[in-house]
Amino acid sequence: MMNKKETFGELIRFGIVGTTASAIHYGVYWVLQHWINVNVAYTIGYIVSFLCNYWLSAHFTFREKTSARNGLGFGGAHLCNYLLHMVLFNTFLWLGLSRELAPIAVLCIAVPVNFMLVRFAFKHFKSHERTSE
Repeated sequence: MMNKKETFGELIRFGIVGTTASAIHYGVYWVLQHWINVNVAYTIGYIVSFLCNYWLSAHFTFREKTSARNGLGFGGAHLCNYLLHMVLFNTFLWLGLSRELAPIAVLCIAVPVNFMLVRFAFKHFKSHERTSE
């Protein structure tokens, strides 16, 4: 069982990694949305940030080695997160938010949800790795 200090440290490191991944996502999206469909631009930005996010989350946030198991868990968490992103992104666009502000509104909702999903993926699969050894 983790103590509050460890959980708080993870939350701070997650914030740093999340900010970095969000900046990458938004930067790629912002450049591409000028030339291609906004949903395609958003998806490409998400994929690029996903790859950076996985590596940083494993090594920096949760201080774990990358593995097929936590990679699958991380990917599964991010598949749910991606679907949430796309629903929120298109909802905000439909509500009239600009193409530049819609991704920021999405991040305000999706980041806390993503923390819980990713933390579960790393901690849940780590406990299963210990029991199968």
